[in-house]
Amino acid sequence: MFILELEPVFNNEGAEQSFEYLCDMSDYNYNGGYPFENPVKVEGIVINSTDIVTVKAKACFTLCLSCDRCAGEFVRDFTVPVDHTLVTHVEDETNDELIVIDSYRYDIDPLVKEDIILSLPTKVLCKDGCLGICAQCGKNLNAGPCECKKATDPRWDALSMFDPAEN
Repeated sequence: MFILELEPVFNNEGAEQSFEYLCDMSDYNYNGGYPFENPVKVEGIVINSTDIVTVKAKACFTLCLSCDRCAGEFVRDFTVPVDHTLVTHVEDETNDELIVIDSYRYDIDPLVKEDIILSLPTKVLCKDGCLGICAQCGKNLNAGPCECKKATDPRWDALSMFDPAEN
């Protein structure tokens, strides 16, 4: 939990308030594991610009992941922008781009966590060209080819007697 004291910002046009804190997400289950081994570092600023209060921050973290293709463990750094507009009231309640706060004390933690979760990839690969594992022997093909013979479809066996070099 990290509470922003926003009364000085809301009541003074041009006011700014910077903040920095560590967000614990170690209990978040992602793809069957708990990849947040270290806290997320969040730093940003709250700005009142012509009576519009904006939160601009970034969340930096490292995830310990398993590749969806080869199951290898790897570590990847992420930086997620956190950019939202805060208001104390709204006339058009259908506008979901504004965050209505009911007091000048606001716990920014749930907002940061939501932005992080929504930014996480649905498929994670250790590298763009990951070759995966052999379907027959289970060898990680990133470490080199396996000794398995490629499976052939018996329906194509009749064509194997033709030598394309003879034509």
